[in-house]
Amino acid sequence: MEIPGRGEYDIEFLVLDMNGTIATDGRISAKVKDKINLLAKRLRVYILTADTRGDALERLGRTRAELVRLDKGEEAPQKEKFVKEIGAHRTIAVGNGYNDHLMVKEAALGIAVIGREGAAKETLFNADVVVSDVLDALDLILKPLRHRATLRK
Repeated sequence: MEIPGRGEYDIEFLVLDMNGTIATDGRISAKVKDKINLLAKRLRVYILTADTRGDALERLGRTRAELVRLDKGEEAPQKEKFVKEIGAHRTIAVGNGYNDHLMVKEAALGIAVIGREGAAKETLFNADVVVSDVLDALDLILKPLRHRATLRK
């Protein structure tokens, strides 16, 4: 993947926040699941959550992504650490909440989503791209000409 102004990246991983990003009011739409499954053909997809509702695996259903449960409390550094461990320079991170701001900054490409639950200003400031819907974020990855147009300097 070419990121304008930064060069070529061998992107292997997609890290998605669950609540507020891919899920709204605890629900993940069929369209979001379909796009995640399309991306899973190209990338290894991880969904990070503290699973406060206790039903994250059930909500994902047959989504082709690996669920990563975080310890409750201090999720931001846990997410950042995860992105560093898998290789930040090979990762796209997508989130909306305050606890996503470090992983979005660390990733090769950070995308903030301002969805129905809003977005934390720290995550917006650390993102490379800001979108209004998670489907738009996933399309930026599926259709790379879109992010190139946005990031062109």
